[in-house]
Amino acid sequence: MRFFNTEGPVRADLHYRLPPLQRWDLDEILRLIAQQKYFLLHAPRQTGKTTCLLALMDHLNAEGRYHAVYANLEGAQAWREQVDPGMATVVTDIASWAHHWLGDARLPQLARQVLATTPSGSALGDFLSQWSATAPRPLVLLLDEVDALVGDTLIALLRQLRAGYLKRPTAFPQTIMLCGVRDLRDYRIHARSEREPITGGSAFNIKAESLRLGDFTAAETTALLTEHTRETGQVFTPPALARIWDLSLGQPWLVNALAYHACFRLPAGHDRTRPIGVDLIDQAKEYLIVNRVTHLDQLADKLREPRVRRVIEPMLAGTTLGEVPSDDRDYLVDLGLLRRDGTGGLVVANPIYREVLPRMLASGPQDSLPQISPTWLNPDGSLNPQSLLEAFLAFWRRHGQPLLGSAPYHEIAPHLVLMAFLHRVVNGDGTLEREYAIGSGRMDLCLRYGAVTLGLELKVWRDGEPDPLAEGLAQLDGYLAGLGLDAGWLVIFDRRAGQPPIAERTYSNEGYSPQGRRIQVVRA
Repeated sequence: MRFFNTEGPVRADLHYRLPPLQRWDLDEILRLIAQQKYFLLHAPRQTGKTTCLLALMDHLNAEGRYHAVYANLEGAQAWREQVDPGMATVVTDIASWAHHWLGDARLPQLARQVLATTPSGSALGDFLSQWSATAPRPLVLLLDEVDALVGDTLIALLRQLRAGYLKRPTAFPQTIMLCGVRDLRDYRIHARSEREPITGGSAFNIKAESLRLGDFTAAETTALLTEHTRETGQVFTPPALARIWDLSLGQPWLVNALAYHACFRLPAGHDRTRPIGVDLIDQAKEYLIVNRVTHLDQLADKLREPRVRRVIEPMLAGTTLGEVPSDDRDYLVDLGLLRRDGTGGLVVANPIYREVLPRMLASGPQDSLPQISPTWLNPDGSLNPQSLLEAFLAFWRRHGQPLLGSAPYHEIAPHLVLMAFLHRVVNGDGTLEREYAIGSGRMDLCLRYGAVTLGLELKVWRDGEPDPLAEGLAQLDGYLAGLGLDAGWLVIFDRRAGQPPIAERTYSNEGYSPQGRRIQVVRA
């Protein structure tokens, strides 16, 4: 029985899948190859790049015009900037992959001969030249994980490919495709002896195109899920299909992971006579987020990078980006963390990532929380909003100031500490949802616990700005209206210089929004 794949390339005999060659413009790829072009394919991790490359190799070899070889260069990453062993690994690995796919037993021997007689600075070029000159058909080389290489090793590879370019196709591969997460401009091309990076253009200015593998469309998402129904008879309800699309927006790994967990891990999903409903999809979503599965953990790890922080921090704070270089913005799009919205600017790529980013950032303050008794619960276990307010004020007065230092992003430290507190409140029995955007001037939170839904808006009062109370009340009206609520909290964090200690300036009072909703205004 096949299943939804979340690890490695898709195999037709094991996994539900979409036809790989239909996920990109095959005619364009074939045109570039026929024109002897060198080009790039990039896409975020676990979107299907390797699966598509393997399918392209099979297609080209079956067509009979070329010898196509897929090779993964990740093994050379361990050598970092040690060029000699790094390039030796590249040559050996390409020969090994070519032997595997083409069955040509002479290639590993050729690699050993070249490495024994040729300096590392030209070993790859010599190997490819000798191989191409004796190959019965023009070579098409599909090199995966190229951007795993760094510094001088990467420079050596790119420059040897560029040096051999003029000899194609009789004495060098007709086409070489470089594949990875990053576009060429983001390749980590730095030499230890040079303070400035060597740009991708100067090291590989023969690139004809830079192609990007996109996410699934809504129709493709449904088609993949329907593979399970066709094979097992178990259907996804229309709301469940819509929920998977809404949560993932077609990110391939998320689509597969949500469906796999709902159908193969949750006991209720094992009954093939039971339709997969929204409840199972939501349980799968919570599992992926709470358990920090590898894919999401890898994305969250990027939050430590300064160029990522320069974009994500103002986005979470609701401020404008300011003078963030376009390369930094493009980098986050290439990673798949953000996308360019058709109606506006940069937004988080999908709702699951939108949930993961602040939750990961709040993990430091959350781990730093003191023991807190759940005084916000009624005797029957239900949530008491007034008791929750009193508990938060007491918590903030006592622990707010020291906990701010545990937050990794200074500009949104109060937001992260408050979210850490609220995670302690929901504690697996409720949910905490977030809304934020560049330039919105706020972050919105929705806490759901049993029958209680609480809407909160977070604002920051900064130096040189007016009191955000009036603006916050008006904005909160719209958020509460969307939730169908007639009451909520407006939390204003005073970050102006020269203010009294947090314990002395934290209080709350009741007010009303312009539309007459009852609002607890918290000054913290």
